[in-house]
Amino acid sequence: MAGEVLTPPIEITATGSAPWPAFEELFHIHGTRMKSIAYNLLGNQQDAEDAVQEAFLKSCRSQHNYRGGAALHTWVYRILINVCLDEGRRRQRRPAMDTVVEPRSGDTPADLKFALRHALTQLPRRQRAVFLMAAAEGLPHVEIAAILEISEANSRTLLFDARRQLQGLLSK
Repeated sequence: MAGEVLTPPIEITATGSAPWPAFEELFHIHGTRMKSIAYNLLGNQQDAEDAVQEAFLKSCRSQHNYRGGAALHTWVYRILINVCLDEGRRRQRRPAMDTVVEPRSGDTPADLKFALRHALTQLPRRQRAVFLMAAAEGLPHVEIAAILEISEANSRTLLFDARRQLQGLLSK
């Protein structure tokens, strides 16, 4: 499934009727991956679930804005990324109330996971988003480019830069 572009035959009716069945089907197909992307961007399971829910609600409410130029799931992923980025900006504006968790000593997989998560927070948002969608979720550059509304070449460059920066941060 990694790297596979899922394009289900989901249609939103133009008659103005409720699009819930289409979005429910979309959620069943893409919900797990979307929660994973949101979790990786936000770092909190509850925030990730809230972001996915908000993305689906926003997409349902603004179904009239869907132009059909991209697959429906790509459009909803884009809304999800925007919701996550908005939450990230809100977090920066308010003082941090989270407790700092210190990693355990030694080179256990948990320590490496902690170090990677910490290093990811130091990447610029777009690099982090591209890295997570490509490396963690296995999305192809064509889909990442469509979701972030950038070129495929820019997606590849952002991934290369993210990997290089992560390598430098993790080797310290």
